[in-house]
Amino acid sequence: MLLGVNIDHIAVLREARKVNDPDILEAALYCSNFCDQITLHVREDKRHMNEKDFENLMLFCKNPINLECATNDEILELACQLKPSRVTLVPENREELTTEGGLNLNLEKIEKSIQKLQLCDIEVSLFINPNLEDVEKAYDLKADFIELHTGLYANLHNALYTNISRTPYKIKSLNLPREELQKELQKELGLLNLCAKKAQCLGLKVAAGHGLNYKNVKELVKIKEITELNIGQSIIARSVFVGLKAAILEMKALIQR
Repeated sequence: MLLGVNIDHIAVLREARKVNDPDILEAALYCSNFCDQITLHVREDKRHMNEKDFENLMLFCKNPINLECATNDEILELACQLKPSRVTLVPENREELTTEGGLNLNLEKIEKSIQKLQLCDIEVSLFINPNLEDVEKAYDLKADFIELHTGLYANLHNALYTNISRTPYKIKSLNLPREELQKELQKELGLLNLCAKKAQCLGLKVAAGHGLNYKNVKELVKIKEITELNIGQSIIARSVFVGLKAAILEMKALIQR
């Protein structure tokens, strides 16, 4: 199983003070020594990563680059010029703190965006919720990859196995009895498993990501059809205590089958 490190969370720290520290390119080059792919999300509002970051990574980073972006004409055009290894199309909401769910695959612009990128010899992944309808739709749209959104799984795992429900960061909708949380967690894990198997049968490559950390990743590793995980926040948070190299290598060790 491959590991993509999402370096957006290093850019969050840079943007907190609006100085070039930490340097994004330096971070990507360093991470590249220990992971398989560098992932970044250039949002329409450029709140974290920006076009210059993307350009620098494409010029100097030795690892494959996975660009996450919405179906924004300006950013898609830049992707076609710079040609990252992959573009992962994701939904965007200006008010969200992080990506809140999978793509609406029924939007006409999705198909046109896939075609535009593939004509430029760029592999296309669709960030989708774990349901069979979206897997089949991704196949019909001729995507190369799907990335299964693991956010609900991660939130359920946190609600069940951590103290988050007693903190200001609790999710009110998950204020449920333990037995019900356990059932919902197993249901979501089952859906991730089922969708990964279906995607592989259709010839789609399968990645997963969102909210994954050092505790909840272990169950996903058991799904052999998932060949790649993209993880950012938990790795960067862990690096505050142990350093970036150790944080990445700890995660690599957990996801090796």
